[in-house]
Amino acid sequence: MRSTTVDISTPDGTADAYLILPEGAGPNPAVLLFMDAFGLRPRLEEMAGRIADRGYAVLVPNLFYRAGRAPLVDLSGIDDPERRGTIFQKIMPQIQALDTAAIVRDAGAYLDYLQGLPDVADGPVAAVGYCMGGTNALKAMEAYPDRIATLASFHAGRVVGDAPDSPHRAVGQITGEVYFAHADNDSSMTPEHIAALESALREAGVTHTSEVYEGAPHGFTMSDTASHHEAGEQRHWERLFELLDRRMPVRAG
Repeated sequence: MRSTTVDISTPDGTADAYLILPEGAGPNPAVLLFMDAFGLRPRLEEMAGRIADRGYAVLVPNLFYRAGRAPLVDLSGIDDPERRGTIFQKIMPQIQALDTAAIVRDAGAYLDYLQGLPDVADGPVAAVGYCMGGTNALKAMEAYPDRIATLASFHAGRVVGDAPDSPHRAVGQITGEVYFAHADNDSSMTPEHIAALESALREAGVTHTSEVYEGAPHGFTMSDTASHHEAGEQRHWERLFELLDRRMPVRAG
């Protein structure tokens, strides 16, 4: 694979991002990967590389670019349960500042960037999101249903809420397939929230799968944090690649 850091022009500035391309000649189907709250770091580059190894062009933007280039904070200690919480609190203002309008503006710029790459195949892309990135990816798919063909969301939080722009309220805009993997005992996505999301998807006629990973805490895919859950991470790879193989198959040869 070929991994580089690129700059993407957005309506609000310049976003730094990982761009990881598979070996060999393109064009390749694209995956837009929405980061978790801890942002761009070796773990996300590794995960994007694993997807690229299967034949996908993968873009991983720094969703917090308005506050500066990644990393914004010292991430030493995210594998320690006590220090992880302290680091998360430092990042919280950036999470709260990223509203739906900004997410949609940014997603349009990321999609335009991918569309302009000669290594990327024409047509819609797949979105993959982790933690807050899963929620943001859902909002992006709702805003650009003709440009995002499928979504895989893992341990997303606050997908269901009381706000008028809560993402579960707009799932009727989706025309593709979505997959949600929920963490067990997650205060940001409770059983009641999951039921409300599933009800909204059914009522809208969206092709979907929604699963709870028993025993897996919020953040279970991230092997560099204190929330890592090995069985949950492995299951996530299996489900992700099943979805991509079905909805965004790589061209043979």
